[in-house]
Amino acid sequence: MVEKKTIENEKPEEKFESKLIEVRRVTKVTEGGKKLRFRAIIVIGNKKGKVGIGVAKGKDVSQTVEKAQRVAMKNITEIPIVEDTIPHQVIAKYKTAKVLLKPQRKGRGLIAGGQVRIICELAGIKDISSKLLSETRNKLNIILATIKALKQLHANPSNQTNS
Repeated sequence: MVEKKTIENEKPEEKFESKLIEVRRVTKVTEGGKKLRFRAIIVIGNKKGKVGIGVAKGKDVSQTVEKAQRVAMKNITEIPIVEDTIPHQVIAKYKTAKVLLKPQRKGRGLIAGGQVRIICELAGIKDISSKLLSETRNKLNIILATIKALKQLHANPSNQTNS
């Protein structure tokens, strides 16, 4: 009789921190009246270059937050971090939100506000400066513009075209 050995890929599970950005009541007006739901926005990160965002809707707050957490785990993006900062300057626009991210020298700190700061902290970026170049204060659009900017980063800045 031949024995079968199962080889398990023992990969150490990564610890992700999560930050609840917003829980908002949203209503859908139908013929029969208003339908009340909740929308949650969660950002997760391991402080080692991985960050994800989750947006979900549900009938109660706790269910919505859990669902947003699961969505965030599926949407993880890897960010190249060079000496605790980003490799090069980048600008990204999502709908009406426009974000500028600039690398900073070591020890300069995290010069960013609001949602950009939360994403950078959870991604593990310690030295960066950012600027919102738009008038919008929509949290979701700012977060998505920041994630889009971080996705544009290259580990080797010489691969980038000068524009």
